Amino acid sequence: MFRGATLVNLDSKGRITVPARYRSLLAEKSEGQMVCTIDLHQPCLLLYTLPEWELIELKLAQLSTMDPTERRVQRLLLGHATECQMDSAGRLLLAGTLRTHARLTKEVMLVGQFNKFELWDEQTWYQQVQDDIAAGQTASGPLSARLQDLSL
Repeated sequence: MFRGATLVNLDSKGRITVPARYRSLLAEKSEGQMVCTIDLHQPCLLLYTLPEWELIELKLAQLSTMDPTERRVQRLLLGHATECQMDSAGRLLLAGTLRTHARLTKEVMLVGQFNKFELWDEQTWYQQVQDDIAAGQTASGPLSARLQDLSL
């Protein structure tokens, strides 16, 4: 399980260094094999272990290629999916097209989200956090049943 937000640097070759606390888990779960794709709703990237991504591919394969909405989701997620292998120094090379999509520059936020990571431009991440907090404070509609049952 991945959790927490960590600032990492993107080097001149387009690589990030995975924090040491995640490396052994990634090596154990996927031998360092990862898949990165775009997020459909936010200007960030999604980074999965290969086994976790293969589960998503099975779900995507169940969608209809004849339904325009389902086909669009397949095209975007599968079309941008790029395999990346963690090297011996714990680095992952992110494809240029993916870095462009998420507007990644030097500072990147690696954000754990249970079964995956999100990769955000640092400033965009902090703005998203502020937007999320503000939206929670001004929510005028009722909470979903799942949120009503959530106790922290």
